[in-house]
Amino acid sequence: MISSSSNNSPIGFFDSGVGGLTVLKQFRNILPNEDCLYFGDTKNMPYGEKTDTELIEFADKIFRFFEAKGVKAVIMACNTTSAVTYEKLKSNYNFKIYPIIQSVTKILSALPVKEIGIMATKATINSRAYSQGIHKFNPEMKVVEIACPGWVKIVENRLEMAADSHNELKNKLNEMLVHNPEKIVLACTHYPYLLPQLSMYANKDLFIDPAAYFAQYIKEDLEKSGQLNNSNKRGTEKFYVSASPENFEKASSIFYNISSKPELVNLNTPDMLQLQ
Repeated sequence: MISSSSNNSPIGFFDSGVGGLTVLKQFRNILPNEDCLYFGDTKNMPYGEKTDTELIEFADKIFRFFEAKGVKAVIMACNTTSAVTYEKLKSNYNFKIYPIIQSVTKILSALPVKEIGIMATKATINSRAYSQGIHKFNPEMKVVEIACPGWVKIVENRLEMAADSHNELKNKLNEMLVHNPEKIVLACTHYPYLLPQLSMYANKDLFIDPAAYFAQYIKEDLEKSGQLNNSNKRGTEKFYVSASPENFEKASSIFYNISSKPELVNLNTPDMLQLQ
């Protein structure tokens, strides 16, 4: 079913877990009146180790879930699905879809640097979506890409950072630092949560969280298309997960003050109307 939407319809956000809350937080800072639905696909987390076929299946089910909710737009608050699934699914739905990578690479390409580092999941790195996107606008910029398997799980499972987690962060960061990048993009929405630890080994100003660029891009695009919510009231938030709502709530409490308990959703429900 394709639900009709209006300016006051909600906006959907999704990620494999709590990582996309970094995008939601930036978005709420500049567009507080929008109603937001957030889906954490915790059953299939982490996305970075999944096949392209699996990722397309996961994203398609989440899009159908949001379609049943009557959203006016969906924000892909996940670099991995933006890299792998956006081009294949973007024409299947009648709401706007905002992929984080495709929305920020033009901005990154205009930064006054000659060399930039990309730290992301294995799937994002393998797609070369960042380097190709940046080189489309700035072919002279050198792009160094390094996969960081395990970083998502560190964030999702973290209440305290264990010594082996610190070592994993330090080793991967050192692998990047030998290239002397002028900036390092934390190209997974989970990774900005690790800034306090990463800043122990490199200057905090070296790192870029694309979420702020992404949120500003979405705001400007919604303004251009006349789709901003015209309500004067602060927007509502609803949270959904595909598994372990208690774990999601516990993990998110460290990073984001979610305003309602997450609801467990079965994305394999044949009739998506049951999800409303």
